[in-house]
Amino acid sequence: MRPNYRRKARRRATRWGYLFLIPLIVIFGAFTAWPVVASLVYGFFNWDGVGLPHNFVGLNNFTEALSSGSFWNAFDNSFLFSLGVLLIELPLALCMALVLNNAFLRGRNLYRLAIFLPVVATTAVIGIVMAVLLSPVGGLVNNVLLTVGLINQPVNFLGDPHVALPTLIAIYIWKGFGITVIYWLAALQTVPKELYEAARIDGASARQQLLQITLPVMTPIAVVIVLLCFQRSLNTFDLVQATTAGGPVYSTDVIPTYIYRYAFNPDLGAPRYGFASAVGVIFGLLTLAITLLQSLLVSNRRKRATS
Repeated sequence: MRPNYRRKARRRATRWGYLFLIPLIVIFGAFTAWPVVASLVYGFFNWDGVGLPHNFVGLNNFTEALSSGSFWNAFDNSFLFSLGVLLIELPLALCMALVLNNAFLRGRNLYRLAIFLPVVATTAVIGIVMAVLLSPVGGLVNNVLLTVGLINQPVNFLGDPHVALPTLIAIYIWKGFGITVIYWLAALQTVPKELYEAARIDGASARQQLLQITLPVMTPIAVVIVLLCFQRSLNTFDLVQATTAGGPVYSTDVIPTYIYRYAFNPDLGAPRYGFASAVGVIFGLLTLAITLLQSLLVSNRRKRATS
């Protein structure tokens, strides 16, 4: 009787578990699964978003996007944006995490809070504020640079096609720097302290401990951090839309703003939801391919290092 009672109790507990999963499943289906499936379906139609799609055009939307120079310009900008973020933010955040991980640093929790504060601020608001601060006419940044003599004339940070994208990268790094530092701090906690103690006994320097212990042990988590930062930077929209809206001359146009322009911009006349959906599907597949390639390259390098 007792084993049967235990099995019934486990079944009841399992049923309760499934019951609590229902809200998550509904939210996932409504806001993740259904948009993915709907975008794939709508991509085969010439649809303006009114009524049900009925004008089936097959692969025309996909071929039009892949043959469009503006699409590849937006894709290149998205890739350059993410590459700049990865090459600058990740090493800087790791160095800051190493400093903040020092138990003898006074006020380190206060420093962590100060670094993390921009993360919780609304990106659209930050974009508007930065547009005012970086304005070539009366902007605080230009006034300071002119006062100290670093520049002879105001710099149009968001209006110069050669400067706008690097400026957005810098703003984005400042905005998300805190969350990347938190990632690295979490990774540093996975390194056993016994390894450091043994290394100090053997006379290893701080640099040797970093290269021979910290970085190798953190490699699996570092791969995850790289992929998280890559995905986060690829999907930037609100910062670009609030500051440059893809300009000037589409020099900061990224795939999310490209999709937004065709789906919601009233200047185009009738919206092209079908074309925008096709672009979203293509971008998702390209992002997936780049992510898998990154994972394979890092995995192979890790295997060679351990062999």
